[in-house]
Amino acid sequence: MSIKGKAAVVGVYEHPLRWAPHKTQYQLMAESARGALDDAGLTIKDVDGLFTTNVGGMGIVSLAEHLNLNPDYLDSNSLGGSSFVSHTAHAAAAIAAGYCNVGLILYGSKWSSAGIGSLSSGDPSEQFENCFGATLIGSYGLAAQRHMHEFGTTSEQLAEIAVTMRRHAALNPLAKFRDPITVENVLASRIISSPLHLLDCCMVSDGGGAVVVTSVERARDLKKKPVSILGAAETCYHTSAGLRDLTDAAAKQTGPKALARAGVTHKDFDMAMIYDSFTITVCVTLESLGFCKKGEGGAFVQNGRIGLGGELPINTDGGGLSSNHPGMRGIFLIIEATKQLRGECGERQVKDCRLALCHGTGGNLGFRHSGATLVLSV
Repeated sequence: MSIKGKAAVVGVYEHPLRWAPHKTQYQLMAESARGALDDAGLTIKDVDGLFTTNVGGMGIVSLAEHLNLNPDYLDSNSLGGSSFVSHTAHAAAAIAAGYCNVGLILYGSKWSSAGIGSLSSGDPSEQFENCFGATLIGSYGLAAQRHMHEFGTTSEQLAEIAVTMRRHAALNPLAKFRDPITVENVLASRIISSPLHLLDCCMVSDGGGAVVVTSVERARDLKKKPVSILGAAETCYHTSAGLRDLTDAAAKQTGPKALARAGVTHKDFDMAMIYDSFTITVCVTLESLGFCKKGEGGAFVQNGRIGLGGELPINTDGGGLSSNHPGMRGIFLIIEATKQLRGECGERQVKDCRLALCHGTGGNLGFRHSGATLVLSV
């Protein structure tokens, strides 16, 4: 079933706190829900579809109770950082199929103030890896090493990504890190997993956000300019019985499908929100999505191409590298893209923004991960 033009994002909200020891996870989500529904001109009584993840076990039921909701449709699929991009597509499909009318997508996390805890998911595959010291950051380090070995990508090129994200964050009042940095600063920061430096890595923060989706018909009568959902795709990549290419990402599968379903090409996009857990994630994702050829990601991100005023501005809020990263960041991709398409981003506004791409990545790029791509327009 095609979702093209059948549903729209009508409300978004990003919780302003990056450190929230005095709030619970559910408080962050409830406050974000209130903000997004106010943004849309709706109330909690209008919501009949609820989407979230990372609330554990029957957590979505407890969340529904906290919000005093008895929704007709529930979705708590967990794809890591790409979950909320997936949820937005699922909400559009549920609305198109008549299962619900207003979908509320929520996230809240105290990843920083409550402690990160274990980064291991405990899945069966990891029992064969953990004993050898495999880590999340180590998998991204392996991907970066392989990319450098095969294609000659340099640390300076990856550092350009971090510098550009910080430049965007300086224009975002909500961003956690706003002081300017240089390529030299990135290279001088300590090695975390060679060749990745501290400033090649996303931050740790608290955070919360919400997205409201409804039908295009209902969207026309609401408070803000609707942002139409044109196309989407999702998948997972894993070790493929030992045949995985460390320099491939799930975006290689989801990007072409999402663009085809939306009926657009790479040159049509005015901006993109690319999950930036690490600088290498951006490099590999841009290649896998098809914005440049494989191996050319390092050169692609140089010379201002991905900055404001460039050919393809990305992560205009500052991304996970400089704005926020509360464990999973996919929902903030949609929030920022929606604001850009509505022309609400002030100093960081992309001129004449009409078409945006969001791509979320969840898990470990070098071992197993998910990917979800979404095309939005006004």
